[in-house]
Formats: sequence, structure tokens, C-alpha cells
Amino acid sequence: MFQPITIPFDCVMLFNRFRLKKGVTTEDVELELGEMCSVVKSAYRDEGGFIAGQVLEFTGFVSEEGSISNPPKHEKHVAILTYWKTFEQHEKSHADKLFKEKFGALLEYADEADELGYKLLWQGEPENL
Repeated sequence: MFQPITIPFDCVMLFNRFRLKKGVTTEDVELELGEMCSVVKSAYRDEGGFIAGQVLEFTGFVSEEGSISNPPKHEKHVAILTYWKTFEQHEKSHADKLFKEKFGALLEYADEADELGYKLLWQGEPENL
């Protein structure tokens, strides 16, 4: 569950920002998040195209050095990053009845959710000198 992941260079990443309704906490959605993630990693691996994923909780800190806008620091949201072999495989998995059921349960706690796709352009680690 908390092992390092390896991201191949020729993958796509989908970034989903899931904004929580007022009064909803991350703890309130942990069960639904866990069930949805479990379905994705078991049902859509291999030929389904799923490579890996991460779920992150917004903690409220915003980099003044790396930001040119003034995002709201109070907005509660969860970021869901998933890595796929292709965008088409991602879309096929998300059109599946099983995924829609799990994601629908999570949406009950959301004001907004959007999911944007990205192509990996660079990745790296510090070099051992």
C-alpha cells in the first residue's frame, strides 16, 4: 500500500482534484477512496492499462516561490494521480459500471471534481556522485 512506485516514461498521468463539500473531512471519504482505489488497481491492471496511483490530501500550504496566483489556502481537496499506459485505457476503465459505482459514492462528498490528463515530459532523481 505504501511502497515506492515506478513510472515508465511513455505513460500518461491523470490528475483529479476532488473538492470536498463544506464540513466534509478527508477522514469522511477514506473508505470510499480506499474502495475506489482497490477496484482500480485490481480490475484495470495489465491489459486494463493501470500502472500506479497516488492519493494526496491538500494540507493548506502554498509555495510563494512557485506560485504566480493566489489559490485559496482553506479549500479542502484531495488530489488523485493515476498513471496509465494510454489515455484510452483510462477512459475505458472509467466508463466501466464497477468504477462508476465506486466513484459515484465518492462524489456524494464533493462540490467539484475535475480530471486533467498529462503526458510525461521529464522525470529524474539525484545522481549519485
